[in-house]
Amino acid sequence: MILITGATGNVGTEVIKKLAEGRHPIRAFVRNRTQAREVSLPGVEIVEGDFTKPKTFARALDGVEKLFLLTPSSAHAEQQQCNFVDAAKDSKVKHIVKLSQLGASTSAPGRFQRWHGAVEHYILKSKIPYTFLRPNLFMQGLLNFRQTIASQGVFYAPVSHARVSVIDVRDIGAVAAKTLTELKHEEKIYELTGPEALTHAEMAEQLSQAVGKMIKHAEVLPEVMKDTLLKAGLPAWQAEGVVEDYEHYRKGEAEQVTSAVKDLTGYEATYFAQFALDNAAKFAGKAAAKA
Repeated sequence: MILITGATGNVGTEVIKKLAEGRHPIRAFVRNRTQAREVSLPGVEIVEGDFTKPKTFARALDGVEKLFLLTPSSAHAEQQQCNFVDAAKDSKVKHIVKLSQLGASTSAPGRFQRWHGAVEHYILKSKIPYTFLRPNLFMQGLLNFRQTIASQGVFYAPVSHARVSVIDVRDIGAVAAKTLTELKHEEKIYELTGPEALTHAEMAEQLSQAVGKMIKHAEVLPEVMKDTLLKAGLPAWQAEGVVEDYEHYRKGEAEQVTSAVKDLTGYEATYFAQFALDNAAKFAGKAAAKA
């Protein structure tokens, strides 16, 4: 039995789809069963639980051999994941595949990388066999800007001309499914990137070609981005964390390209141009209200 946490998010959904294709025994950890329609697939057992309530973990972990560890973004994500690791150890889980982040380290300047680094360290101390997946910036993250892209033909980011090897979450899902169902990935760390490193201006150009209208990237100061995120409703810790991530990108620390996706899945990682084509309607505004 494989337990998938964060099951209804972008990555969790893709992991479950891939595992369901292979008819593997899957259990999806969700907060609300009625909101889990997309992962209610044949062979997928749905179990309700809450990351803020560790007492709900034991039932979800009963009989589980492998765990895909992912929690929704939260100021308490580090502690919540460590609590889940404790429960996994008590339940004698044999393998944890953790979704981490490129550059994860307990000494990283960005809080998200530090949090991921701390959980990785905690898993190492638990002695549970592990696999750490460290993806770069998600292509799907650009969908957060779809409203301004659709209405103004622009998206804003303090990233200058730095290149970022953005990755499609569908590829992350495929890699995770491999590491959860094959025996050769224990005690491994995989840094996951797309097949090329692009500037945001180049991403805008490829979006323009896919959508059929001019789209541009506009440079803004970090404090302007933070203020915009706060006005959009993000809590301060999250807005500050996003700005810290963009400082990491701006310094050129996320431009490396790895072959991990191809090595693990057998096919080339998705190019940004393909992602743009697949999501052109959303960026054009035709599906913005539903997305």
